[in-house]
Amino acid sequence: MSRGEVAGGVRYFRRGWDEDRGDEYAHWGTCTFYLALDPEGYAHVQVEAYAGGTVIAYDADHDEDEYGGLTYDQLDLDEFAPYEIGEREFHEALSRLRPMNRRVHEAPD
Repeated sequence: MSRGEVAGGVRYFRRGWDEDRGDEYAHWGTCTFYLALDPEGYAHVQVEAYAGGTVIAYDADHDEDEYGGLTYDQLDLDEFAPYEIGEREFHEALSRLRPMNRRVHEAPD
C-alpha cells in the first residue's frame, strides 16, 4: 500500500496552534490544523486554516508547494487524542474551507 492509500482506521483531528508560522507568511496569523492520520500516525490529509483567512491543503496528490507541505513526521496519536473529531465533522469543516493553493476540484476530501 502506498503512502496515499489508507485501508482503514483513519482518525481525524482538529488542533489549534496559537503561534504564527515564524516565516514570511507569519502575517497569516495563528492556525487550526485539520489532519487525517493513519493508524501509525502519518498524515494523509493536512489542511491549515489561518486566522487571517488563508487556507492551504496537502495530501498525497499535492504534498508540497511554495507555502509548505504535508508533514512526513510520525505524529503521536496519544498526544493528539484530545483533538480527535468525527469523520463527518472533519469533512463538513473541510467542505467550508477553500484552500488557496488548490483548484476547487483538487481540494482534499
